[in-house]
Amino acid sequence: MPYSMDTVLPDAPNAPTNTERPPTSDGSNSHSARGNNKLTERSGNVNQQSRSDAGGYVSLNAGQIKEVTKKKTQYKPNSLLYTSKKTGLCYDVRMRYHATVDEGDMHPEDPRRIYFIYKALAEDGLIDDEDDVMSEQLRVQPVLAKFRAREVTKAEACLVHSEAHWKFIESTSRMPLRELQDHTRDGDSVYFNNESFFCGKLSCGGAIEACRHVVEGTLKNAIAVIRPPGHHAEPCNAMGFCLFNNVAVATKVMLKNYPEKVKKVLILDWDVHHGNGTQSAFYNNPDVLYISIHRYSNGTFYPPGTAGNVDKCGEGVGEGKNVNIPWSVGAMGDGDYIYVFQRIVMPIAMEFQPDLVIVSAGFDAAAGDSIGGCYVTPPGYAHMTAMLKTLANGNIVVCLEGGYNLLAIAHSALAVTKVLLGEPPGILKSTFPSNAAVETCQQVMLYQAKYWSSMSIKTLLPELVRSKTMDQSRLHDVIRIYQSKTLADKHNMFELAVMRAKERQSKSFVDQVLSSPDYQEKETLVLIIHDPPQVSAQPSDDRFINLHDAFLLDSGSAYVDWAIAKGYGVIDANVPQFLSGLSEPFDVQTHAQQLCCYIWDNYIGLSDAKKVVIIGIGKAAGGATYLMGARAECRNIVTGLLLFYGDVDLRAVVPPVQGDGLVEWYWENSQVYCSRDHNVWQQKKLRKKYGGLKQAKSHCIADMLREEFDRVTEWLEERIKSPSL
Repeated sequence: MPYSMDTVLPDAPNAPTNTERPPTSDGSNSHSARGNNKLTERSGNVNQQSRSDAGGYVSLNAGQIKEVTKKKTQYKPNSLLYTSKKTGLCYDVRMRYHATVDEGDMHPEDPRRIYFIYKALAEDGLIDDEDDVMSEQLRVQPVLAKFRAREVTKAEACLVHSEAHWKFIESTSRMPLRELQDHTRDGDSVYFNNESFFCGKLSCGGAIEACRHVVEGTLKNAIAVIRPPGHHAEPCNAMGFCLFNNVAVATKVMLKNYPEKVKKVLILDWDVHHGNGTQSAFYNNPDVLYISIHRYSNGTFYPPGTAGNVDKCGEGVGEGKNVNIPWSVGAMGDGDYIYVFQRIVMPIAMEFQPDLVIVSAGFDAAAGDSIGGCYVTPPGYAHMTAMLKTLANGNIVVCLEGGYNLLAIAHSALAVTKVLLGEPPGILKSTFPSNAAVETCQQVMLYQAKYWSSMSIKTLLPELVRSKTMDQSRLHDVIRIYQSKTLADKHNMFELAVMRAKERQSKSFVDQVLSSPDYQEKETLVLIIHDPPQVSAQPSDDRFINLHDAFLLDSGSAYVDWAIAKGYGVIDANVPQFLSGLSEPFDVQTHAQQLCCYIWDNYIGLSDAKKVVIIGIGKAAGGATYLMGARAECRNIVTGLLLFYGDVDLRAVVPPVQGDGLVEWYWENSQVYCSRDHNVWQQKKLRKKYGGLKQAKSHCIADMLREEFDRVTEWLEERIKSPSL
């Protein structure tokens, strides 16, 4: 190409140079010359001081001439080695040449992504944008130090990628239009044009240069505003908008070229998609810790499959150096990300003690990004960056990955850059994590405990709990036994058998499903599926709980009493959040779904019930929602669903086939209560697939059940008595 970026920093050894003036940020060549400041001297009065040729001062007073020697002050060397350095910016307008060959194709990986970030930095006064009239001070001494993106070499790229992969991407520069269209159509979410190879090399080389400047100490940190992104690119395959794996290649180059300075690298990937390519590149490498926070959704979110699941921890000598933090649902926000940073990311990272931190900074979890479907704000990204800056003596490089809302990525990248410069992060509006985040955190800690002492249960529980000689019981098991005895004494309820494999036996399944006498003969049947009841307690200073200061908030039992008093049959099913005695992770949502189907197939479906109402409480409510799509015949006799999600993430009904009317039916025949500050209320339009949504006054599910009791039981009775249902 005929031009390259200006630089204020030294080039890499043997890096190609170009003396032609670079393009402006919009891609056009500019030949306007900047004027130099000229200092003019003013002649002074003979009675004023004037500088002598000897370097001292000459004082002219009353005809006497005195030589006054200028006193030189001796200063100690500046000890602020980090603060006195600049933050670097890698931006090259030529990366915008990678675009779709079909002009009408508005692809999410828009060439304007990097331009919007660049303009946001310029408009905030951090760089000199030649399109704008900036202050002379900024032109002489910009806040950010810009440096050129060079092309990655074949040898560097092949530290991660195969030679066949390099040759294929190289061949796109010579392909005719039809062949480019064919590869775009047949590829895995990737497009090509004749500039793709060049732009891919620039993007990858830009990441390398950013890391090089930080490792060599010419910059304190850096942000690389580069595209195409890279973290999906596998060693032998381009996919997910990615051609070369920019961060993976840069990491390999740093480990190879700077073995004394860089022995261990942390790659933190906060892109909403799992970085499958980066994981593959270092899955058996003990020197690289890869941590990915991403939306997983049971393997259905891109990239599909199980590679991003919590159980993928590395292999061989790299076992334990791969940490996946897979969100089970979307709509995750600042509180969720900050929580997982404080509980998992930072403890593990501090234990690892990296020499360099590289952030795969996709901004597609940002609020406003329709692909990610999450709600992370610019202050949220800023706080995560601030925490990462405390690692590796501040040697951190932020490399752009995804993010497809142009304004969202611009604001988010600006917030991150300002923290790199030394500004404090903005104020977070919400720091409260969702139940889904807490559950994911617990699963990750369970898997990572054997690799990291900071994740071990030894750091979480008192010594007595770890003792193998003591008789121990988890409180949720004790409470279920108490509930079972209470329901047996009050209503003669008894346990219904649930068949399980021998290796899946647990104390937590004792008395899991209870029923009233003659439930199978009742015309109306009420299924109540719920989480264990909440317990309110205040731990003492020694981390123990005084039982007389703890209270069981079992508001759900009132609904059993109501149904029995009305003469309805009742089945009460408890969904534990943890399985006592079993070491493997337990997916609550999957179990709730399986349990609902089991109860329907083996008990409700074989009963005489003509009308069924279902009450779901907490995470377990998702099982009732799933049942409507998994068993289409349910709609013949289910007259109402009453679901209390609280602040738990909502579950949508999934029609078995398109156009079967399930979504409309669910919306008309359900009442779904969410807490007043649930994420669903941030949506511009409420979706029918989530049911008939109701905003509760309370945040606590126990309070919600109590406060809404009269209203919802009246609604259920109307549904049961209505002859048309």
